[in-house]
Amino acid sequence: MPSSASKRRSNLYSLFSSAPVSLQKQVSVMSMNLSAKLDELQRGDRHLETTVALCEIRTQLQELTKSVESCQSEVSEVKRDMVAIKHELDTVQQVKEEIEELREYVDRLEEHTHRRKLRLLEQGLTFFLSYAILAAVLGMLQFGYNTGVINAPQSNIENFMKDVYKNRYGEDLNDDYVETLYSIAVSIFAIGGMLGGFGGGMVANKFGRKGGLLLNNVLGISGACLMWCTKIANSYEMLFFGRFIIGVNCGLNTSLVPMYISEISPLNLRGGLGTVNQLAVTVGLLLSQVLGIEQILGTNDGWPLLLGLAVCPALLQLVLLPICPESPRYLLITKQWEEEARKALRRLRASNSVEEDIEEMRAEERAQQAEASISMVELICSPTLRAPLIIGIVMQLSQQLSGINAVFYYSTNLFESSGLTPESAKFATIGIGCIMVIMTLISIPLMDRMGRRTLHLYGLGGMFIFSIFITISFLIKVGKAHERVGRVNRCLNAASAVGDRVDKAKEFFGYVQEMIDWMSYLSVVSTLCFVKFFAMGPGSIPWMITAELFSQGPRPAAMSIAVLVNWIANFVVGIGFPHMKVSTIMLQ
Repeated sequence: MPSSASKRRSNLYSLFSSAPVSLQKQVSVMSMNLSAKLDELQRGDRHLETTVALCEIRTQLQELTKSVESCQSEVSEVKRDMVAIKHELDTVQQVKEEIEELREYVDRLEEHTHRRKLRLLEQGLTFFLSYAILAAVLGMLQFGYNTGVINAPQSNIENFMKDVYKNRYGEDLNDDYVETLYSIAVSIFAIGGMLGGFGGGMVANKFGRKGGLLLNNVLGISGACLMWCTKIANSYEMLFFGRFIIGVNCGLNTSLVPMYISEISPLNLRGGLGTVNQLAVTVGLLLSQVLGIEQILGTNDGWPLLLGLAVCPALLQLVLLPICPESPRYLLITKQWEEEARKALRRLRASNSVEEDIEEMRAEERAQQAEASISMVELICSPTLRAPLIIGIVMQLSQQLSGINAVFYYSTNLFESSGLTPESAKFATIGIGCIMVIMTLISIPLMDRMGRRTLHLYGLGGMFIFSIFITISFLIKVGKAHERVGRVNRCLNAASAVGDRVDKAKEFFGYVQEMIDWMSYLSVVSTLCFVKFFAMGPGSIPWMITAELFSQGPRPAAMSIAVLVNWIANFVVGIGFPHMKVSTIMLQ
């Protein structure tokens, strides 16, 4: 606009300057010509005819008239340009006033948003909000319990499988096949979790967050009852099916519970309450390990009840959750039930002032509408989103392929292999659960102080170092080493008459036996430190990073892929570790 005005202004200056000068020059020339013609007529020059002179004068007058008309048209154009410039100047002034008004509106909006955010940050943890979180988080406790419950009674379950096989076919089941059957019982849980986690988004949108959790408890009760009745039915296939059903239940919980808790929590508590999910998982894991010791339910008669106790979180949630409201975000954004959302917020906030929360949800809804959601195929094919997708997948693989689930599923057996008694091995497994709970609590403030990336790298680095110590302690194969050293000692005692050399050899092998005894403790300490570094970062950060890498549109598809990859890697570790262990023993 300013460049157009300046161009017209320069044209006006040239017209004002050039038009009068040219017109004056033409008038002067014609005046001189007329004077010359008149002088010639007055001198009475006979050779010049009067008619010719008058014609020339008429011609000059016509040219003068044309020049005057041309000047008038130029003046008219100048007037039009001046009117256009005035109009443009008025427009510029109007735009300037509008910009000032818009700036004042933005300032008022920022001030209003700041006040609303401060009011949101002042919201606290009410009794009913605490109740709703407790009722919902039972689903994650269910997940932790069923992850660790299969660990302690491994030998009891394997003996049950041998007995069932012998009763059916009249012959003994070899150890390799027993290992395979047990690994199926462990890993089929991950297959169910894969299906449940993948379908969690669809269930949440169709039945709601609360409705999906309530329906999911039907699967939890069914799976727990199947595992409970395994020994009564004398069928290990029922154990497999029960583990699969409870796996679907836990997979749905991993999607529905964090979603529900984050959507009912106020803005200032959303991050802290999100860690309650991981805390519930570790508490469930610890509870299953404590109940699995031989003094409680880790016996041949008690292990079906140990597995069947998974019915308790499901039944408890069925009793507690119906009193809780549905997610306000689901009611407002998905169902467009604003009044129902207000009622839910009033109960959760224990206040009638819920307009700030409604405005926040409206802003989230506008953000969703501004960015269209994309499918998983579109996400995979998108060049711009490929890098964050690869990062998210690698983070999930770093969590599962670190071998942590081999510890959760088989730690009792591993500790027994390292030379511990079965009872001591189960107590060492309880130590794993305690470490998980304590480190989850410690990692909450560290996560904001050190950052996601740094904490995750420290965790993986610590796991790498202590996995080397675990490998060394298990490669020594404490049990066989004890046997060999004992055999050597007996031989030396029999040949004690040989003299001083035998005494020195006995002293040397005594040191070796003492070192081997310490290897049992090294394996336990290394495993506990391994778990500690896992809980510090890799336990929860991959889920947070995946959600933070993507904006509102592609986030659901990205989370679905992340859940799928995580459970697939979980399945691979669960079914592959026993075979890797057997192969290692054969190589030795």
